[in-house]
Amino acid sequence: MPAPRMDPASTTKWIPGPERLDARVTGVDDVYVIGHFGIAHVDPATWRLRVGGDVATPLELDLPALRAMPAVDVPAVLECFGNPLEPGVFVRRAANVVWHGVPVAALLEAAGAAPSSALWATGSDAGVFAGTACTEYRKDVPLAVARERAVVALGMNGAPLTDEHGAPARFVVPGYFGTNNVKWLRELTVADRRPEHLFTTRLYQRTLPGDPGPQPVRDLDVTSVVTTPPDGARTGADVTVTGWAWGAHPVTSVEVAVDGRWRTAVLEPRGEHRTWQRFALDVTLAPGEHVLAARATDAAGRVQPADGARNAVHAVAVVADR
Repeated sequence: MPAPRMDPASTTKWIPGPERLDARVTGVDDVYVIGHFGIAHVDPATWRLRVGGDVATPLELDLPALRAMPAVDVPAVLECFGNPLEPGVFVRRAANVVWHGVPVAALLEAAGAAPSSALWATGSDAGVFAGTACTEYRKDVPLAVARERAVVALGMNGAPLTDEHGAPARFVVPGYFGTNNVKWLRELTVADRRPEHLFTTRLYQRTLPGDPGPQPVRDLDVTSVVTTPPDGARTGADVTVTGWAWGAHPVTSVEVAVDGRWRTAVLEPRGEHRTWQRFALDVTLAPGEHVLAARATDAAGRVQPADGARNAVHAVAVVADR
């Protein structure tokens, strides 16, 4: 398979603010774009997906063969963890999209995958990041997780993937941070160990309370954002504060604060997919300036921290007119 043409390295394009995320399904133009080596442009006519490693029958599928397999539509949150070189710089890059593609479980079954521990996903993009030359972008996930819910996505929001979002195919693990959702996918490898790679064992690591040491960045944190009213808005006295909450686990409650006084919001259930959940609370504001904030709690008991973390409580400032 010929090497893809690469746009300039370390591409970051269009990071919408929370006020642009009011729709349940985020429009493709409002979905953030990150490229560690830039944007790859892969020729779909020569592209192949290889499934190998610890399998009985290695596979090599072209795009028509992959499209002919039974497919699913999976709504899921896509969230960026942030720049691994700047772990203290917190970002809010998220979207909720509908992936269309082939369950990884079907590919593993067709290849006769052994009951190993890991699945490596390798992208077609290559280049230099943080002074390290890489011949590919690679991530690994537990094989059981990949079998349970991963998808080789061919489309997004009812249309084929664009180059910016990983065409012709993208490895997607709902409930995991975007770094694990490998764009320009070219190979899936069943293995009994984690691969040594810049993006597997060196970058995108963190230590959470209770961890024995650095762990790969995988599960989404519990998070909520206020989408209306937007930051800086002028409002009337009666306001409905709305937004989205999400995480690796279902969100069980969201509280909304007006100037530090918390009240429980109405929260919709998540349902079967790892998508975001709408919350809303009607409040009455006195004339003047106010701070509106939201914090979420999930089924694992995790609560958004007040500050100092990538998923810290999100707040907006508004002015209520007389």
